[in-house]
Amino acid sequence: MSPPIASGKSESGTARFLGSASSGILELLIFHPVDTVAKRLMSNQSKVFGDGKTNAESRALLNKIVFKDAANEAFMKKYASLFPGLGFAAGYKVAQRVYKFGGQPFVKDYLNTHHKSVFTNTFGEKTGKTIMHATAGSLVGIGEIALLPLDVLKIKRQTNPESFRGRGFLTIIKDEGMGLYRGAGWTAARNAPGSFALFGGSAFVKEYMFHLQDYNKATFFQNFCASIGGAVASITVAAPLDVVKTRIQNRNFDNPESGLNIIKDLIKKEGFSGFFKGLTPKILVVGPKLIFSFTVAQQLIPFFDKALKN
Repeated sequence: MSPPIASGKSESGTARFLGSASSGILELLIFHPVDTVAKRLMSNQSKVFGDGKTNAESRALLNKIVFKDAANEAFMKKYASLFPGLGFAAGYKVAQRVYKFGGQPFVKDYLNTHHKSVFTNTFGEKTGKTIMHATAGSLVGIGEIALLPLDVLKIKRQTNPESFRGRGFLTIIKDEGMGLYRGAGWTAARNAPGSFALFGGSAFVKEYMFHLQDYNKATFFQNFCASIGGAVASITVAAPLDVVKTRIQNRNFDNPESGLNIIKDLIKKEGFSGFFKGLTPKILVVGPKLIFSFTVAQQLIPFFDKALKN
């Protein structure tokens, strides 16, 4: 998830596509390992610390959870083990970034053109503007379930590679069909408040901290602050449903489990703190990750636009 990019009319759709796609690829190569660690921690259902374990035993267990079969390998092999499912991740990340970067401004423009009075009359001029950005983000976030199969395959490769059993991408698509949309409802339920908080938090910072009339004219520092505010709010709000979504998706294809059963087992075995597993590494990477992707997109979109016009 990412804050909206500038939507200047002088930039072509091709340039925006190339800039957003490039941003997604570069972000993936740098941050995919951290995402893998977060997913594996969220999927883990055992207590790493406590229950009479020594520090050495806890560290060994954590090492096994994070690096799986490469737990006892050298550093470079451990690092390489954090890139399972990179092909699926690449497809998903690029499509997601293009969809998010390009989609939210279009939805926001539609709401601004046809429903602005509803927001301003209900929330006032400044707050209505912020809520409009948040609502556009939420609607785009819900629509993101169209990309769910790639996300499912990415998560399974990161957390449960045994579920592939040597099958290729096309074979899995053929065998599983609509099963790849398992957890779509939970994904939409996660994305709606998460995207609302992301775009709304970003708009709130620009509106109330920096008093910007045109969000697209924000400086680098202003975008930095807005991205951190929106991203941290989004990750925190979406964390509980993100854990449920991840556990639904990382199950074996032939052994699905409902979200309600996962919630019941999670509360029973791990307590409510289990809903926030993996939150710390996600929070730690959210700031640099979103700032990086936002900056790269902002730099590359005008670059591609200029190059295409020459």
